[in-house]
Amino acid sequence: MQLNLNKPICFFDLETTGINITNDRIVEISILKVHPNGKEETYTKRVNPTVPIPPEVTLVHGISDEDIADAPTFKDISKEVYQMIKDCDLGGFNSNRFDIPVLAEEMLRSEVDFDMKNMQSIDVQTIFHKMEQRTLSAAYKFYCDKNLEDAHSAEADTLATYEVLKAQLDRYAELENDSNFLAEFSSRKKFADFAGFIIYNKEGIECFSFGKHKGKLVTEVLDKEPGYFGWLLNADFPLYTKKVLTAIKLRAFNNKLS
Repeated sequence: MQLNLNKPICFFDLETTGINITNDRIVEISILKVHPNGKEETYTKRVNPTVPIPPEVTLVHGISDEDIADAPTFKDISKEVYQMIKDCDLGGFNSNRFDIPVLAEEMLRSEVDFDMKNMQSIDVQTIFHKMEQRTLSAAYKFYCDKNLEDAHSAEADTLATYEVLKAQLDRYAELENDSNFLAEFSSRKKFADFAGFIIYNKEGIECFSFGKHKGKLVTEVLDKEPGYFGWLLNADFPLYTKKVLTAIKLRAFNNKLS
């Protein structure tokens, strides 16, 4: 099916030195730009990340330090990448949680004023997870290899849920058998930044999600403790998080003037 577009969309994927949004770097970028009339443009570049690629990461994507020794840095190509995605929407697989945040960091690090406020983002992985069956019956069959008889009866569903959780703990070593961990792991929050340091509360207002001010409104904290803003800007937080914080502070300042 042809996409019904009102402006171009750039599907893209990144290979990186790791999975840390703040510290890891791009080693390859590939973009497929699709125009409303169906015309397609492609762009693929290897990138010198200026830091070593861990051997275990090379095993994943096959790109070694030697492969990108003579490649341009991201700063060298940042303006041409920006020109390609400017005024476009973005698409990818797990792109909302990884590729877009990493791209934003690299752009801001290269002094390109990247901002998503006029861009839509389509994450194909999220669509996949929402469209494919995620019912208790499907989970019970997948994890326990049993058919859920009397599905939607309270007792059967309750017992199946308990069995599924135990099977998940058996299957995934990264899950901790701890109620607090599992509660946090299974929660879903809406983030104001990409990395999740700033979340929206039930009223849609930005709050801190970490540290001594966890759960407090960002505007109230910055107003009562002005030095905290300076500390955040100088600490090792993602550049996009700092950009969001600055925007919140400026918005609060302008509201006071109006």
